[in-house]
Amino acid sequence: MPLTRLRWVLLLVVLLLAGCGKPALYSQESYVFGTRVEVSIYGEPEDKARRVTAQVLRDFDQMHHSLHAWEPGTLARMNQIFSLSPAQAAIAPGMIPVIRDATQYSIQSGGLFNPAIGNLIHLWGFQSDHFEAKLPDPAAIQALVKANPQMQDIVVNGIMFHSNNPAVRLDLGGYAKGYALDLAAAYLRSQGVHNALINIGGNIMALGKHGDRAWRVGIQHPRKPGPIATLDLRDGEAIGTSGDYQRFFELDGKRYCHIIDPRTGWPAQGVQAVTVLLAPGPHAGTLSDVASKPIFIAGVSGWQQAAQQMGITQAMLIDAAGKVHLTPAMQKRLSFEANKE
Repeated sequence: MPLTRLRWVLLLVVLLLAGCGKPALYSQESYVFGTRVEVSIYGEPEDKARRVTAQVLRDFDQMHHSLHAWEPGTLARMNQIFSLSPAQAAIAPGMIPVIRDATQYSIQSGGLFNPAIGNLIHLWGFQSDHFEAKLPDPAAIQALVKANPQMQDIVVNGIMFHSNNPAVRLDLGGYAKGYALDLAAAYLRSQGVHNALINIGGNIMALGKHGDRAWRVGIQHPRKPGPIATLDLRDGEAIGTSGDYQRFFELDGKRYCHIIDPRTGWPAQGVQAVTVLLAPGPHAGTLSDVASKPIFIAGVSGWQQAAQQMGITQAMLIDAAGKVHLTPAMQKRLSFEANKE
């Protein structure tokens, strides 16, 4: 065989072998919403994966600045108007569905999910990148509890908004990550991306598969490094975890976390972590973020009722002693790590 022809044959073999290789996995990380964010895309050309991932991360960054609870932005401006009740102002159009949905979820939870208690979260020092081990004045806590700010106090009339209660201060930290998941998933699907995993600090949504297998994710152990359990996420499923190990301080041997019980004004006690698994749906990401909070606050005695109230059938609660509590449906999905359950 002539040398030139041999070279062409070898080149063809190389190209065929390259075509038989597994599709590449493209992943990119960032830091948004005060946590690590990772977007992984499987089976797409790298230039496309890079382009759509960059757009997702830009969207996340924009949402972060708009919905940030204490830095200048859309939410901070709204909170200023709330404090001047009955003053009113024009609302940013993108905030209308957020307020509507957050209010609906708050009502559904019986008020245990209540983004209107931003003043309490601020009082405890958790609306800061750095917080100190210091208890607030109990009288100040009681005054805010008595003021009873609710999402229903927020009134949107056309393009104008106001609050009927000057104690309202929105903190969407228990909503924004899940909302971002839903928007990112919808965008990726619109771009023809069928297989992806979006992880926003433990709030995770899966699209399609990782090749010939499902996307496998781990659930963080609340007291040890690494996962306590793993599970395979199906197309469109979302998972969310709330824990007392993410933002907390310790004082006199007691842990105070950022998840505040609106009924008492104090951080919820008796629970280390709650994980919920949501079936595919247009709001699966949002509900995976929201639903874990009322279940966490309800505690060991009321978590099952809170889960039922939020429409959650797949949930896990780890109590203060480290004991794992599971709904039957969740038990079927989890694979526990050896010696960690």
